[in-house]
Amino acid sequence: MKELVEVIAKALVDHPDQVVVTEKEEDDQVVIELTVAPADMGKVIGRQGRIAKAIRAVVKAASAKTDKKVIVDITQ
Repeated sequence: MKELVEVIAKALVDHPDQVVVTEKEEDDQVVIELTVAPADMGKVIGRQGRIAKAIRAVVKAASAKTDKKVIVDITQ
């Protein structure tokens, strides 16, 4: 999942070298934290959060085979 979020984020932003993705696995959930440059926050979130919702939907679809809940957090 980490690689999927990283590829999507790097394709969207102007500063792909500043994209950092971390993955924390807990009991029955996985938290993926996406950190981008402050100038790229708007590009990753999108208008009214549409791009962020789309990223979360793709990750949810990719994780459907696992029994774990995947949460994507976007930070600066």
